[in-house]
Amino acid sequence: MAGRGGGGELRLLGTWSSPWVIRVRVALGMKGLSYEYTEEDLSSKSDLLLRSNPVHEKVPVLIHGGRPVCESLVVLEYIDETWGATGTPQLLPADPYDRATARFWTNYVNDTFFPSWKVLFRSTAAEQRAEAFKNVVPRVEALERAFGECSKGKAFFGGDDAGLVDVALGSHLVWIKVVDEVAGSSLLDEAKFPGLAAWAERFLAVDAVREAMPDAGKLLEHYKGFLAKLASPAGST
Repeated sequence: MAGRGGGGELRLLGTWSSPWVIRVRVALGMKGLSYEYTEEDLSSKSDLLLRSNPVHEKVPVLIHGGRPVCESLVVLEYIDETWGATGTPQLLPADPYDRATARFWTNYVNDTFFPSWKVLFRSTAAEQRAEAFKNVVPRVEALERAFGECSKGKAFFGGDDAGLVDVALGSHLVWIKVVDEVAGSSLLDEAKFPGLAAWAERFLAVDAVREAMPDAGKLLEHYKGFLAKLASPAGST
């Protein structure tokens, strides 16, 4: 990964399709940082991953100068604080109230939007999908309102540049598109959610985002394989 040095060796443990890992890759790219990426096999976790994140044994893990930082949102704030004076956009705003608001909506993405959307992601039958889609729409309505409030008429939740909420929600965008394609749905419908629909296109056009996002076709095949296993007798037990 090309870019500036990080004031210490940087290594990222991840999996290519994980939105939580995508978040970190986007943030590292936005800061122009160079790092070594290691693809983990979560069915046979490496000793390094188990040593680096013994509590959760999950990715992403950012190892900076030999010291691990775990959990995607923690890693994002660590990156922002460690490389704050680099002339690159900050993920968190300077104003304390705006920072608190950004953290609130970032937690909403993790704790409210994602669990609701995950039901749609795991649905294998048309009736399941219709019910799950109906239940996730109010979460998107809240995010549409949040975008209007946080962006203050600018391009991103973070204002002129993508910030913490943008990265947290934006890391799911390719997955949202893939699930929509399989389900025949349109979660970020332009007519219903004009703010979010336009925001999504702008976010996906950011250089650091384009570089970090997985190939949509590869992700689609991966998702179809996941659903096939889920629908099988062994996968549904």
